[in-house]
Amino acid sequence: MEKEDFLIPVNGLASGKTSYRWTAGKEFFEGFGNSEILDASLQVEADVEKSGHYIGIDCHIEGRLTVECDRCLGELQVPVDSVAKLSVKFGSAEGQGAVAEEGGREIVFVPESDTVMDMRQTIYDYACLALPMQKVHAEGECDPGMMRYLGGVQENEVPDKEENPFSALKNIFRS
Repeated sequence: MEKEDFLIPVNGLASGKTSYRWTAGKEFFEGFGNSEILDASLQVEADVEKSGHYIGIDCHIEGRLTVECDRCLGELQVPVDSVAKLSVKFGSAEGQGAVAEEGGREIVFVPESDTVMDMRQTIYDYACLALPMQKVHAEGECDPGMMRYLGGVQENEVPDKEENPFSALKNIFRS
C-alpha cells in the first residue's frame, strides 16, 4: 500500500468530476490493528465532484472480507458492497449544530489548512459496518469436526447413542 493511496487532493481540485480507484487488502486492515479480518480483497471507487465550494464524494466499496465463523471458527468469506456518500466542508464541526447529514450525505469537516483528504478511515469504517453482526456459515457448511465437538448435528448425520452421555437418562421418568 503506497502512502499516496486513499488520498484525495481537495484543495486545488479542478471543477467537474474526478475518479479514483484503489484496492484494499489484508495489510490495509492490519494498519488499523484489526486482527479479526483474516484476509481482504476490496475494490474502492471514489467519484469526486467539485462545483464552486461544494465537494461531493461518492465512494463504492466492493469485494470480500475473510473472517472467522462465529460458530466453527473456520474461515468465512463475507461479500462487501457498501456506498459512502460524503459532503466535504472546510472548517471546524464546532458551531455547526447537530447536523451530521445533508441531502442524504454524511458531512465531513476538513480543516482549511489541509490540502488532502485521507479516505482510509472512511473506507475502513464502511467496510467493517458492512459485516453482519453474526458471522456464520450457511446451514451445513460449518466444519463437521468442530460441529461434532460442539455437539451440533450436521445434515445427513445420525447421532450415535453411544456418543451421547445423556442417552442413559432418556427413560428415567418412564415407569
